[in-house]
Amino acid sequence: MSHSEQSINSSKVGKVHLSGDSNEYVIIGNKKYWRNELSQAFGGTLNPGLAVPSPYEFGNPAPLGLSCFALTTFVLSLYNAGAMGISTPNVVISLSVFYGGAIQFLCGCWELLIGNTFGGTALTSYGAFWLSYSCLFLKAFGISEAYEDELMMNNAIGFFLIGWAIFTFILVLVTMKSTVAFFSLFVFLDLTFILLAASELSGSTNTHKAGGVFGVITALIAWYNAFSGVANSKNSYFTAHSIPLTKSN
Repeated sequence: MSHSEQSINSSKVGKVHLSGDSNEYVIIGNKKYWRNELSQAFGGTLNPGLAVPSPYEFGNPAPLGLSCFALTTFVLSLYNAGAMGISTPNVVISLSVFYGGAIQFLCGCWELLIGNTFGGTALTSYGAFWLSYSCLFLKAFGISEAYEDELMMNNAIGFFLIGWAIFTFILVLVTMKSTVAFFSLFVFLDLTFILLAASELSGSTNTHKAGGVFGVITALIAWYNAFSGVANSKNSYFTAHSIPLTKSN
């Protein structure tokens, strides 16, 4: 073969090589992949780096985890945005405990099992977020009763959301070399946390609604990334097309 070939890794799946005039191909073991095809899976695999197939015989947990996050965020954000005049958010608790919470947390554990540190960190953390958020509304935990007044409770929730905004910002920093859709997911999520935290600390209704709107956008982006992980030319007439933030070297 006249093209240059560069070895970049060695693992249970065998040596991984880059080949071609501009390293446009990835050779994993005895299989050859077009590099752009692998990079299109960033969002669907929750992998901000090169999406190398796992050496384990497991399915990809990222689409399920992203779907859990998207649906739970979508329902809560509609409430936060003031849709249909709903003033009680408790209906989201069933989702935040089972779908957005427990199932997403298990997806994160699954990601860690197949060696995806980023995916495991993100999904287990946000699964735990939904579980902990649910506790605010469950009387058995006695959280709201522990505060002297509503203002103190709101400020405490504001601190809670600021912490999640800081964590999400860390994830923003480590997705800057991925794709537009994947990076945008964490940017909009971070803005959602910031707006909701600001609304709790300031008592601003408009800021709260703005946080809801950004949350809805975040949920739609999460669903798009989930779609990119399950849709391919074999099962759908429509597939997700990624736009890389940086040019592959």
